[in-house]
Amino acid sequence: MVLAADYPFMDVFWTMILFFSWVVWIWMMILILSDIFRRHDISGWAKAAWIVFMIILPFIGVLVYLIAHGKGMAERRAEDQKAAQASFDDYVRKTATDGGSAGSAGEIERAKGLLESGTITQDEFERLKAKALA
Repeated sequence: MVLAADYPFMDVFWTMILFFSWVVWIWMMILILSDIFRRHDISGWAKAAWIVFMIILPFIGVLVYLIAHGKGMAERRAEDQKAAQASFDDYVRKTATDGGSAGSAGEIERAKGLLESGTITQDEFERLKAKALA
């Protein structure tokens, strides 16, 4: 408890502000570096220049990149999210139409089971098989 008495409240508060500011800056560096590597509209030399700029002058480099490319950064992230959502929607749609089975092989297998149990006729089985293969 003696240590806690030697560290006043405002010093604790200031230390917390510095720590969380450092965490936010590190997170911004990660976001910006991932955006730089994801970009297709700039060359490898331009990417390297941005990275060197952010290593040599880290705070100024981050601020300059955010000012210069902040809007494009947000647009690229939104496009990536839309592409991921579309991919997920296609996967769900495909899985739902397959009924969770292996696709046409599963449909034919179910139709074969119905044929063997006598629920459907050979003609109905052939129609279901042709529909599954189409």
